[in-house]
Amino acid sequence: MKAYLKNWDFMRALRLALGIFIMVQGIITAEWMIAVLGGVFSLMPLLNIGCCGSAGCGYTPVSRNNKKPEDITYEEIR
Repeated sequence: MKAYLKNWDFMRALRLALGIFIMVQGIITAEWMIAVLGGVFSLMPLLNIGCCGSAGCGYTPVSRNNKKPEDITYEEIR
């Protein structure tokens, strides 16, 4: 359990709180689609999925191409 709670930061906790808030408001107002949406928003921080979670955008491959681009020559066509 300690290993699971170790990776939590402020944004992840805020996302969970907002998801729970949206879900509760959807249940109170009987708007079931909003409640389902709140449930999805609550599951994302719990499972640590999404672009904001687990450094999803940080694993984008970086091009290590250090070659200079070749000069392109254009020929005029008349």
